[in-house]
Amino acid sequence: MQKRNGILLFMVCSSLLVTNLIHGQDSIAVSTTIDAKYLEDQFYAGIAYNFLTDLPEDGIQRNLSYNIGFGFIRDIPMNRSRNFGFGLGVGYATNSYYSNIIAEESLNDIVYQFSVSSDVLRRSKFETHGITFPFEIRWRTSNAVDYNFWRIYTGIKAEYLFSRRSISRFEGDRDDLNFSNNDISEWQYGLTLNFGYNTWNIHLYYSLNPLLENSALLNGERIRIRPLRVGVIFYIL
Repeated sequence: MQKRNGILLFMVCSSLLVTNLIHGQDSIAVSTTIDAKYLEDQFYAGIAYNFLTDLPEDGIQRNLSYNIGFGFIRDIPMNRSRNFGFGLGVGYATNSYYSNIIAEESLNDIVYQFSVSSDVLRRSKFETHGITFPFEIRWRTSNAVDYNFWRIYTGIKAEYLFSRRSISRFEGDRDDLNFSNNDISEWQYGLTLNFGYNTWNIHLYYSLNPLLENSALLNGERIRIRPLRVGVIFYIL
């Protein structure tokens, strides 16, 4: 009788152990399931310095010409390993371009001139706020479980400027200038390159069209300023 009870107890314990092992394996299998449809780098934020190329003769870049931007880019993988694809998005950016060029409204026109003395002019800039539309060709070394990887994203970015202003501030009794400047091109287009590893990535942008329209003249010559942007960009999710 005791022997039969011992065998029955052994069988029950064995059954419970096997059941626990099966459930444990199922839990491990669920926890290690790989997301075959993962996406990368869909939110971004960046800061950069704007170099002003093609400044007019006697033009000088001054102060800190900066760019700040952020937005969302839809990740569109094109291969099975999901390390090559495209990105299409929308975002916001603000830019300030400081120089010794002063813009001033005169009747129905805008007149441009260089500052006569650095002691008089505190700062002068073109300031923009816009909606950006980036398009990227994306290559990276990512996979579904490794979040530290190399990336190279190149493409083109269009930007619609909903705010375009010229701002000049002076020492002494001269009034400051601050007005909406329609000579600043409403649409900006440029080439982009973002590359790096993990968190830190270099951001490069070169404008394909001048900052100002053909109507913007200084000493009879067209102002052909083109921004070259160098900075860092961070990707999230």
